[in-house]
Amino acid sequence: MKVLYKIRMIAILAFFASCLSCSKSFLDRNPLDQISSGTFWQTEDDVKMALAGCYRQLQSDFLSYRRVWLDCLSDNAFAQWDYFNIPAMTIGVTSPTSGGAVNMAYYTPYKGIANCNYFLENVDKVPLDASKITEYKGEVRFLRALMYFDLVDFFGDVILYRETPESAEAAKVAKSPKADVLAFIHEDLDAAIASLPEEAYNGHAVKGSATSLKARVLLYEQKWPEAASFAQQTMQSGKFSIADNYLGLFLTATQGGNPEIIFSTQYLSPTNPTAFTESMDVQIGWYSCIDPYQDLVDEYECTDGKMISESPLYSAATPFANRDPRLVLTMRRVAEESWPDPQDPGQTGYVMRKYADFSHAPFSYARTDSDQDMVSIRYADVLLMYAEAKNEDSGPEASIYDALDEIRSRPGVNMPPVDRAKYNTKETLRDFIRHERRVELALEGYRYFDIKRWGIAHTKLPTLKNPGGVNLVFDQKHYRFPFPQAELDNNPQLKQNDGY
Repeated sequence: MKVLYKIRMIAILAFFASCLSCSKSFLDRNPLDQISSGTFWQTEDDVKMALAGCYRQLQSDFLSYRRVWLDCLSDNAFAQWDYFNIPAMTIGVTSPTSGGAVNMAYYTPYKGIANCNYFLENVDKVPLDASKITEYKGEVRFLRALMYFDLVDFFGDVILYRETPESAEAAKVAKSPKADVLAFIHEDLDAAIASLPEEAYNGHAVKGSATSLKARVLLYEQKWPEAASFAQQTMQSGKFSIADNYLGLFLTATQGGNPEIIFSTQYLSPTNPTAFTESMDVQIGWYSCIDPYQDLVDEYECTDGKMISESPLYSAATPFANRDPRLVLTMRRVAEESWPDPQDPGQTGYVMRKYADFSHAPFSYARTDSDQDMVSIRYADVLLMYAEAKNEDSGPEASIYDALDEIRSRPGVNMPPVDRAKYNTKETLRDFIRHERRVELALEGYRYFDIKRWGIAHTKLPTLKNPGGVNLVFDQKHYRFPFPQAELDNNPQLKQNDGY
């Protein structure tokens, strides 16, 4: 099912490539109307083609494989190459003209939102069964919610386009309060939950995708009972479970039909690999672009369930021995391990392993077999969201420990159960849940958003130095990105975020 969906999508991409604008400005885009003719919006195949155009935007920037680079804006890793201006941003050099990450975080979701709005405004023209139309709309409303949530997370208050503006001038509007955008996201997700099928993930958004994303949004809003409830809906659906291969979550051969994957951005080589210039294998496996910090390495427990400062199993001479197996499944220690044909050994003493498929070695720019799907929602995250929300709502209880233990007991990981006697208060269990989130989801792009929503980025990041010995910088203003200067110049109604 997944492969058939990918093949259909790839066949359509060439058609859409001629229709998608290359302009950086949202005001210059109308990406799908170039195919709106008397012969389009007539059949279900037209609907599927337009739907593929909506999913297509997920293959760009932080909606896609570049999301892992966001860990380099956190205390998890260092970006040793100047990808997306991230090294400068970590020492406080972020401005409306920074380009890179700032531009990608802004323009890419709006391109996708334009596609989604156009789809929703036209799909009713097609003579299809109403229930089928509703399901297609549910997929697109899920995608639109996903993109708007990224915008809110990066920028706070943002422009809310509920529908396609009638003209470029009509698109020049002020940003909406974050609360209004979040309310719109919930409208979309509620519609998606009501209309999507309750089945395992198959490449299309399903009900579990929407309930899980809604739990994430509610967690961001600190609406603890509601977040726990929607996470629990996913948990009780019976459609998802912890996979028995942790590393396999990030490799093509074991992603298809994986019961843990709830939503992902999908690829298929050789036509549609994970990057058209430098693949994930090249960037991570060959050039060691993402180098974990010692601070992350020290977060992993020993196999007895104790931190390295407490466990007799820890030895500084062999620091990867007797450690949580997720450590060696997430990164490699340069001093101890070799890997195929390294172009660069990294700068922190560690290199990323997740998402690098070493069966593709020797790596090269000529290879097109890097097609790892980028997982954006997985079941372990849902369990962690449930644990966090439930603990904040009511304090420790059995269901929280059970959710954490379900993750820790994964085959191949088999870490001891949570020490219920040690972590028996809301405060101590909160610290452990945050610890477990960091370890389980390391180098997947979650950490940057977590330390921001917990309000600890401005205190934690300045305690670290980059490999050049420069302290990381994160001021209060950095909790939001600045809007790109080009967008401000183009839209006088858009006001810059404070501090920039």
